[in-house]
Amino acid sequence: MAERRVGSAVFRFNLAPHLAIFRLVPQKGDAFPHYTAGQYIALRRENCRLTKKIARPDGTFEYAADMDENGNVRRGPVTHSYSISSAPFETEHEGWLEFYVILELDELGQPGRLTESLFLVDPGEDDKIIYYTKIAGEFTLGKLAKGFHNVVFVGTGTGLAPFASMLKQLNHDALLGRTTDTRYTLFHANRTARELGYHATLHAIQEGGKIDFLYVPTVSRPVASDNHDPHVGRGRASNVLRYAYDLPMREEELLREAGGNGEARTRAQAALDRIVRPQLPSHVSKEGLRKRLDPGSTIILTCGNPKAMEDIKRVAALAGVRFEKEEW
Repeated sequence: MAERRVGSAVFRFNLAPHLAIFRLVPQKGDAFPHYTAGQYIALRRENCRLTKKIARPDGTFEYAADMDENGNVRRGPVTHSYSISSAPFETEHEGWLEFYVILELDELGQPGRLTESLFLVDPGEDDKIIYYTKIAGEFTLGKLAKGFHNVVFVGTGTGLAPFASMLKQLNHDALLGRTTDTRYTLFHANRTARELGYHATLHAIQEGGKIDFLYVPTVSRPVASDNHDPHVGRGRASNVLRYAYDLPMREEELLREAGGNGEARTRAQAALDRIVRPQLPSHVSKEGLRKRLDPGSTIILTCGNPKAMEDIKRVAALAGVRFEKEEW
């Protein structure tokens, strides 16, 4: 049975105000369990803003602050599972686990209960994070990708975490002589280039050539400085994957599906007008990419935004490719 331990955050790097990489060391005298790249662990903080579920008239729900009798927001413990972005060899050598975490916001702009507290973490000050002594999950290469010559990772935002763990471990194993003829391709999209976690590490793995790996980073809301990096493409991950398979963007599909419906068509056209159209990084050719996406020998693994994962599932179905996603 998993037990609770109190670890400490010893490192925090902010890629943006709402996006960070954390390192967590275990309780003194303890060690994290052995794990496989792609797995997750449950984390907890004690001072989280508590909420309650409220039904709306239309049948949907919202989460409102849970207030006490004096009108103050109740605070208490919240637990959530996070994919581990460190590779197993890093934890074995260094002792820490690493996490790539976003400050989640709901549709009203309220921060997620646990991530709000995590983003208050300050190494050496408010640095305590509770963890459970069990690392679990079946979103691993051994469970899902055996027998496939082409393994395609599609990570949106912090959904990169399990794939960063896998690729770092694969590269480490190859350096030790444990090689494979599997081809790995990673599509990773975030809003801007500075938010592409592990960008330098993944680029170095690609350039090192120890594993057959193609890195396809893109940005969906590029800023001016992003135009100076030829190694970063444009577009949402699902639309870049669609482009590789010669499929229309999802926004184009929705416009076609709207037909002559005035209101729906207006919304669809507005969405299409706003979208950043897919463009591959300069080091990636469409022809070369397609060779790594052959339906008969390819599996697509995805993690990240639920809506994006649903569209990637739709793309896989249209292309006739095996599909798996990370689900909690």
